[in-house]
Amino acid sequence: MKILKHLVFAVAGFGFVAASQLALAQETPTVAPAGVQLVEAKDVQALQGKGATVVDTRRANEYADGTIKGAISVPYDPEKSAKDANFDAAQDKFDLGKFPDKAKDIVLFCNSGTCWKSYKAAVVLAKAGYKSVHWYRNGFPDWKARKLPTE
Repeated sequence: MKILKHLVFAVAGFGFVAASQLALAQETPTVAPAGVQLVEAKDVQALQGKGATVVDTRRANEYADGTIKGAISVPYDPEKSAKDANFDAAQDKFDLGKFPDKAKDIVLFCNSGTCWKSYKAAVVLAKAGYKSVHWYRNGFPDWKARKLPTE
C-alpha cells in the first residue's frame, strides 16, 4: 500500500512539474522582436499623446468588454501557428489593410505576457516594413491595474 501511495505522489508531482514547464513555455519573449520596441504603460501614454495608433489585438468580444481608451480593434487570429517566437505567420489572420501608413507609430497590446496576439502582430508589422512598431507586452491587465483610462 505504501508503494502505491508513493507511486501516486510521484506521478502527481511529475504531472505538476510538466504542467508548470508547459505554462512557462507559453510565455511570450521578454524582449521585443527585431524591428519592434518594447514599451511600458507610461510610454504608451506618451505615444498616444503624439498621435500613435493604439491597437487591441484581442478578439472582438474581449475588445468590447473593455480596452485602452482610444484603441482600435484589429484582432490577430493565431489559432493555427505555434506559441513560439519562430511562429509561421502564414497560418494566421491579421488585417494589414488597417495600417496604411508605414511610418506612423503603432502600439500593439493584448492580455499580458501569456497572450501571443500582440507579439505576433508586432512581428508581422515589422517584417512588412512598418518603421515604428511598439509592443506593450504587459497589456490590458497592467493598464487596468494602473487605473489608466479605459472604455
